[in-house]
Formats: sequence, C-alpha cells, structure tokens
Amino acid sequence: MADAKDIPGLLGAQMKARLADGALTLCATVRFSRTVEIAQIIRLAGYDALYCDLEHSTLSLDHVAQIAQAAALAGVVPMARVPSHDHDWISRVLDGGCHGVIVPHVDDAETARACVAACRYPPLGNRSLAGYGPLAGLSVGIEESYRLINANTVLLTMLESPEAIANADAIAAVEGVDMLLIGTNDLCAEMGIPGKLDDPKVLDAYRRTAEACRRHGKALGVGGIKEGPVLNQVVEMGGRFLMGRVDGVLLQQAASAEVASLRKLAK
Repeated sequence: MADAKDIPGLLGAQMKARLADGALTLCATVRFSRTVEIAQIIRLAGYDALYCDLEHSTLSLDHVAQIAQAAALAGVVPMARVPSHDHDWISRVLDGGCHGVIVPHVDDAETARACVAACRYPPLGNRSLAGYGPLAGLSVGIEESYRLINANTVLLTMLESPEAIANADAIAAVEGVDMLLIGTNDLCAEMGIPGKLDDPKVLDAYRRTAEACRRHGKALGVGGIKEGPVLNQVVEMGGRFLMGRVDGVLLQQAASAEVASLRKLAK
C-alpha cells in the first residue's frame, strides 16, 4: 500500500512529512492576484506553499481553482483560507484543486470535528466524492483514492480568541486536524491588546498551543508575525509553518525600495 508522501503530486502529504521532521515551511498569501502567474512568482521566490485568502478578499472560487492547479504543477502546495466553517466552502476549494484548507475562528473541539468531517472522506469524515478532478490521475480506485486524498489533505485550524487558546489541547486532540495556526492579530484584538504582538500574553498563548501540539503530534502555525524577536521565540517553541506577507504588501515594499533607490539618482 503506497504512502501518500511518496506519490508525486501529493504535495500536501509531502508538506506534512516535512513539518513532522521539523522543517520550516513558508507560505505566501494571495489576496490581490487574480491570474495563474502568481504561482510561478511564488515558486521562484522560494516559498513552499501558498494560500488564497477567501476570508479577506474578493477572490472567486474559480480564481482559487486556477491558481491552485498552477501552483500544484509548479510544486508549490496550494491551499485556501475559507470565509466560514460551512462544509460547502471547505469541500469546494478542495474539489477545485487545493491540497489544504485553512479554517478561521475555530474556538473549540466541536467546531474542529465539523471541519474534519467536511474535508475528509469516510471513514474520517463525510466529504462527498466529486469524481473527475485535479487528483483524478491517481487512478487507483475509489477506496484507495479516499485513503490517499485524506492523507494528502492538510487541515489547518485557526485559533484567534482567548477561548480557542483555552481549548487548544482539546482542538489538538481531534483526529484529522493537522495544524493549530494562531491568527495573532485577531487574537490580540480579542484580548484587548490590538497590535501588541510582543505582549507577554501573546507568548503565553503560543506556549500553551505549542505544548498542546507536542502532546498530540500536531504542527504549530504562525500567522501575523512576520519578523523580530517574538517570531524567533515562537520558532524556538516549535512553530514551523510561517504565513508570509500579503502579495500586495510585498509588491508595495519592492516598489517602494526601487523608487527610493531611483530618487537618489537626481541628488
């Protein structure tokens, strides 16, 4: 019986194996781009994965499907952050070619189990088989397809509230959850310390979540912290999945650096 991580094209399973080995995984954020060229740009930049942000953009499901399939062909793990817990959002981005789904605002184990049910085929969940699709080339029969696609699908649950942090151990204990990803900016806002990413409460939240991840063999993800001492400390705690800056922000930063350089020519 083949191991999913050893099958070419099952990039989600390969990413999970790298995370389990302690390798750092860098994920780009796609929010403003609308065409498949962004997948090639992200590959050339050296990112391991990308996610299309349906929670905070006007990206359509069709945009996501096109970018996801281009990313997969480029060897970049394609994922999407869905705008809600609804099973139809989760199943449709996966049917469209995403190998992973990021679900925001998962506050408790009950919600986590519902997410598992939406993104896993039986017996782990109740996702409906779509038939022909981006992974149809497996050609191994329905039962084996269920097993391999379940192993390839990455479920990232976002913890963005004090309630979620309090329930981190219970969420991590849910079978089928692969990662606990802290949305640091939303967490700060809900804790009454907006923008204070270096507050001791933030590090405490990461410590508690990191301990839960270690106990249950789950990966720890970092959202909202892009650089600095706090990020270093979180990586030391075991954070291995890092959400990069938004595509539009990266473009603005690069453009600003070029403009600053060119302006010097007239001085």
